[in-house]
Amino acid sequence: MPAIIGKKLGMTQVFTEDGSSVPVTVIEAGPCKVTALRNAERDGYDAVQLAFGEVAERKLSKAELGHLAKAGAAPSRHLVEFRDESWDAPAAPEGEGEGEDSGEDADGGEGGLKVGDDVTVALFAPGDKVKVSGTSIGKGFQGTIKRHNFSRGPVSHGSHNVRAPGSVGASADPARVFKGQKMPGQTGGNRITQRGLEVVEVDAERNLLLIKGAVPGSRNATVEVRSNG
Repeated sequence: MPAIIGKKLGMTQVFTEDGSSVPVTVIEAGPCKVTALRNAERDGYDAVQLAFGEVAERKLSKAELGHLAKAGAAPSRHLVEFRDESWDAPAAPEGEGEGEDSGEDADGGEGGLKVGDDVTVALFAPGDKVKVSGTSIGKGFQGTIKRHNFSRGPVSHGSHNVRAPGSVGASADPARVFKGQKMPGQTGGNRITQRGLEVVEVDAERNLLLIKGAVPGSRNATVEVRSNG
């Protein structure tokens, strides 16, 4: 299965034939233009680079615009490289993806992909196992109870240790706090990959993927959908 970039629209539910409801996340994925192909001989690794999210030209540098123009892609906000994916994309029509100065091999890359090809949700099918990567929702600076699920202290008899983290290290030996202690700090806003998800429905006309369960990120966040091989 291939990989694709998309935007998380939110969650809803769909109903199966027996009437049971399935919670799904709706992702508007693609179409993504193939903007570069990496191969082990030239680059040291094999990968396919996709572009997603059109933006105004003024928001990109001339180098970025030139790179996208070689692939026939519109100005795009996101460029993501996908490695170790099994691609099965249809071959591009004659004359597409083989422009001059493309900088890529004429015989294409993974699965026959060429620079300038479009990757769409049509390459996925219901029942496919996928994993989705994104940036988790940021929750700001939090204490240890919310961040690490600590228990609170006693609240009676004048206790001053209700939500304090407690002791974090010894005094004389080692006379320091070890790295990695669970402490208050920034919560969320990390790159998270949710594995073991399943594609429930594919709407190729509207570029929608309905994936069972929740995926990382807030509404309208950019996510990456990969095969869970």
